[in-house]
Amino acid sequence: MWFCVTASRMRSAANDKAEAEKILQIKRAEGEAESKYLAGVGIARQRQAIVDGLRDSVLAFSENVPGTTAKDIMDMVLVTQYFDTMKEIGASSKSSSVFIPHGPGAVKDVASQIRDGLLQANTL
Repeated sequence: MWFCVTASRMRSAANDKAEAEKILQIKRAEGEAESKYLAGVGIARQRQAIVDGLRDSVLAFSENVPGTTAKDIMDMVLVTQYFDTMKEIGASSKSSSVFIPHGPGAVKDVASQIRDGLLQANTL
């Protein structure tokens, strides 16, 4: 009789342990979901701050430099960011980035540049 009680308690303990593991997995998943949500909120706020800063910069620049358009200013900002990015990549001795144009006519241009480069390398 004591054997049946022990087996029953063992089954109950195994069920309790499985239930506890299930609860832990659920809580872990809920925590991960909350973390990802908060990260998304942070990224959205960061992007909003960037947009606000760009807007303020465009307004200030256009007030101080008559005749400039918002497009002129944004083009200048993009070129500046491009050069900053190139500088950062060039500063790293372990960088292995390759920039490839991706417009409709760019594929043909890239292909011809690669072909011309290979042909020049073969003639050397």
